[in-house]
Amino acid sequence: MPLDRLEQLSEHGSFGGVQRFYRHASRVIGLPMRFAVYLPPQAVAGRLVPLLTFLAGLTCTEETFTMKAGAQRLAAELGLALLMPDTSPRGANIPGEAEAWDFGVGAGFYLDATESPWATHWRMESYLTDELLPGVVEQFAVDGERLGLFGHSMGGHGALTLALRHPGFFRSLSAIAPICAPMNCPWGRKAFAGYLGADESCWSDHDASVLMGRQAGAPYPAGILVDQGLDDRFLTDQLHPEALQAACAAIGQPLTLRRHAGYDHGYYFIATFVDDHLRHHALRLS
Repeated sequence: MPLDRLEQLSEHGSFGGVQRFYRHASRVIGLPMRFAVYLPPQAVAGRLVPLLTFLAGLTCTEETFTMKAGAQRLAAELGLALLMPDTSPRGANIPGEAEAWDFGVGAGFYLDATESPWATHWRMESYLTDELLPGVVEQFAVDGERLGLFGHSMGGHGALTLALRHPGFFRSLSAIAPICAPMNCPWGRKAFAGYLGADESCWSDHDASVLMGRQAGAPYPAGILVDQGLDDRFLTDQLHPEALQAACAAIGQPLTLRRHAGYDHGYYFIATFVDDHLRHHALRLS
């Protein structure tokens, strides 16, 4: 189904392709939503290309990765389209919404909220899988059979959990400094309590390490790539990559978990290693 009232906000030439920014009326969210799409020169020429979606982290928008990561150069070379959604609904005028954006409730966390007042608009999982991705596949020169997913921090959590919750939807998966065990970190517990309620038995359906441990076999036999900076101030309390590593080992899921001395949680880290992630996906989406 086409995206409702799709409005192109801007277009910029980039490495032989085009970087565009859009707004549309979301049926699922019930509010206007924004996203960015990079179409490589192959797509501009009319060829169907794979689509790699990047989910950004807390405090970010559709512009953050698009403008800071420098991914367009290699995406053009590899023939990868890039989709960068916004992280969350905006402008719902819920009391406390603005104050909550930085760490926890208010940011989308890539799930469908069940608790008031968030349940009406905070439906990021359904928005991405049922509306935005099908709409982008329908309206742009991208191949719906070759979808990859990656993300950073909260978006890394989203990439891991959405890929595991929707088997077969994505053919490739990676993450950069993801929240790997949100049930066991302050960010995740605050968000889950606000969005899903006090019953922690409901939370496990959105915890990447728990979900991985439930798999009967490796969901991504060609491997998952995760990069983590060792100078990341959130590593010990918030991210817990060791939990994901243990869950993958328990079910035989190939995981390349790279730990990098001297790198923190920010976009200098992302820009340093984003090319490796693009190549990881291009190989699996070829």
